[in-house]
Amino acid sequence: MGGTFNPIHYGHLVTAEAARDAFGLDEVVFIPSGQPPHKPPREVARAEDRYLMTLLAVATNVHFDLSRVELDRGGPSYTSDTLAYFHTLDPTVDWYFISGADAILEIASWHAPEDIFRYAHLIAASRPGYSLERLTALESKLGRERMARIHQLEVPALAISSSQIRERVRQGLSIKYLVPEAVEQYIAKKGLYRDPEG
Repeated sequence: MGGTFNPIHYGHLVTAEAARDAFGLDEVVFIPSGQPPHKPPREVARAEDRYLMTLLAVATNVHFDLSRVELDRGGPSYTSDTLAYFHTLDPTVDWYFISGADAILEIASWHAPEDIFRYAHLIAASRPGYSLERLTALESKLGRERMARIHQLEVPALAISSSQIRERVRQGLSIKYLVPEAVEQYIAKKGLYRDPEG
């Protein structure tokens, strides 16, 4: 499961667990992006802070793991490069990439989408207020064979977003029960998201 995790929240964790259950996954590896190519750097907390918050969030689930591959690789974090890396670790594994359905809808514009489909199945997770039926529009762009590698996942409705959490911190509002307690404490201790620059 890749993402900026800026910060990680319960919506991410619920989605990962739902995907693990629905698709019989052995484990879910969380991969915080090092340099997200689609987001201005001033809007994203330091990669190391996002990694440590993710570590705190996943530590209590034996089926969750964490990878530094995008942080350690340097340069823009492209999903295609990450999936190629995991494929080389074990080409016999059926890899799945978990993301929000809204992000999957834009997959044709991602870097090297042909490699993404070569190395993994995609799990398109629903978000509150988002209809998975919109994914059918992708078939004209991707073709039937690639569409067969996109699997839809209905996730229990949690209307939580990282941008909402950052805004609440900026306004001095509580984020309790939106993020794991350890993540809430980390954000407070480090003073993350208190101003528009970070």
